[in-house]
Amino acid sequence: MDNSTEERLLLLEEFDREDLKKRVWNESKKLWRIAFPGIIARVTSFGMIVVTQLFMGHISELDLAAFGLQQSILLRFVNGILIGMSSATETLCGQAYGAEQYHMMGVYLQRSWIIDGVTATILLPLFIFTTPILRLIGQEENIAIEAGKISLWFIPILYYFVFSLTIQMYLQAQQKNKIVGWFSASSFLLHVLLSWLFVIKLGFGLAGAMSSFIISSWLLVIGEFVYIFGGWCPNTWKGFTKAAFADMLPLIKLSISSGVMICLELWYSSILVVLAGYMKNATIAISAFSICLNINGWEFMVCLGFLGSSCVRISNELGRGNAKAAKFSIKVALGTSIIIGIIFWVLCMVFSREISYLFTSSEEIAESVFRLHVLLAFSMLLNSIYPVLTGVAVGAGVQSMVAFVNLGSYYAIGLPVGILLGYVAHLQVTGLWIGLLSGVVVQTLVLSYLTWKIDWNEQVNKASERLGRFFIETTKGSDESSNLS
Repeated sequence: MDNSTEERLLLLEEFDREDLKKRVWNESKKLWRIAFPGIIARVTSFGMIVVTQLFMGHISELDLAAFGLQQSILLRFVNGILIGMSSATETLCGQAYGAEQYHMMGVYLQRSWIIDGVTATILLPLFIFTTPILRLIGQEENIAIEAGKISLWFIPILYYFVFSLTIQMYLQAQQKNKIVGWFSASSFLLHVLLSWLFVIKLGFGLAGAMSSFIISSWLLVIGEFVYIFGGWCPNTWKGFTKAAFADMLPLIKLSISSGVMICLELWYSSILVVLAGYMKNATIAISAFSICLNINGWEFMVCLGFLGSSCVRISNELGRGNAKAAKFSIKVALGTSIIIGIIFWVLCMVFSREISYLFTSSEEIAESVFRLHVLLAFSMLLNSIYPVLTGVAVGAGVQSMVAFVNLGSYYAIGLPVGILLGYVAHLQVTGLWIGLLSGVVVQTLVLSYLTWKIDWNEQVNKASERLGRFFIETTKGSDESSNLS
C-alpha cells in the first residue's frame, strides 16, 4: 500500500469518527470562511455595475437603456468568457492547494493571465465597433449610437476583468479571499462616493459615471497586486517564471471548456435582452428587463459566493483524496444556499415595487418591472441551487458536462419558449422571462441528477492525474525547472 492510499484511508477514518452535528458545524465554518468574503467581493463588484446603472437612470432614459443594453449584452458576453476561462484557475489552484503543491498556484495564476489577456485582446473589436454591431442586429438607432459611446469606456474594464477574476480565484483557493472582500468593499464605497461627486455634484453625466467605474475598479486590482507581490502569499507566489509559458495546451483546453460552460449560461439572458429590443416600446422593454436582470444578478452574486466556496471545498477535498468529505460538503452548501434563496424570494415578493424606483423615476418602467416580480422572485429561489451545483462541477473539473447541460436547457428549451411566449403569445417581456425561468428549471433538475450520479472516488483519481500532469519541480523563487513531470 503506497503512502497516498494510506493517507486517504486515514482521512476517511477521521471523517467517519465525527458525529453528524460536529461534521455539519465544521463544514459550515469552512464553507462560510470562504463564502462570506466571496459574497462581499462578488456583490460589491457587481454592485459597481448596478450603481453605475442607478446614476445612468437619473441622467436620462436613453442613457439608462443604452447602458442596460451594453451591460446586459456586451459586458455580460465578455465577462462570461473571462469568468469561464478563469474558472480553470479555480479548479487547478483548489486541487493544488488540497494536494499541498503550493508553488504551482502562482504558476497557474500567471498562465491564466496570459490566456485571459490574449482572449480579452481578441474581444476588443466588439467594444470598438459596438454601434455597427447593434445596427446589424436591428436595434434602435438612437440606442445603438449611445451604446457605442458607452462601449469605449468599457475597454479599461475589459482588462480589469483579466486580473480581478483570476486573482480572486487564486486567493480564494488558498482561503485568503478575506482580503479580496475588504478590497472589493472599499472599491465599492469609493465608487458610490465618486459617482455622486462626478454625476450629481459636478454634473459630468456619462463621463463622470464611467470614470468613477474605471478608477474604482483599477484601484481594486492595484491593491491585489500589492498584496500578492508584497509577500503576503509566500508559499504560493514565488515570482514571475518562464514555467508559466510551458505546457499551455492542457490548460487552454480546460479554460475553453470552462468558458463555454459559463458563457452559455450568461449569454442566455443577454440574448433575451436583445429580443426585448425588438418589442413595441424598446426603450421601456430593455430598461425594465435589464433592471430585473440586475436585481436578479445582484442576488446571484450572493449565490456565486457559494459557487466559489463549494468549488474550493470540493477541489480541496479531491486534492486531499477525501471523496466522502467532498460529497458531504455539497449537502451542506446546498442546504445553506437554499435557505438564503428563500429569504430573497420573500423580500422580492414584498418589496418589488419599492426596488424598481431605485433604478428609475419613470412610472412606466417601474410598472413594467413590477409586473415581473413574481417570476423574478422564483428566479432568485432557483439561483440558490444551480450555482452551487455548477461550483461542484468546477471543483471536480467536469465543466464540459455542464456545458452540454446549459446548451440543452437554455438554447433548446428556454430560448424557444421565451420567443414563443414573448412574440407569438404576445406576452412581451413577461413571456421572455418565463422562457428564462423554464431554462433554469430544466438546468437545475438535470444538474441535480448528474451530481447525484457522479462517482467521487473516480474524481479523486482524476484530480490526482491532472495535478501530476501539470506538476513542475521547484527549487527557489522563480528558478523553477521547466521540466514537466
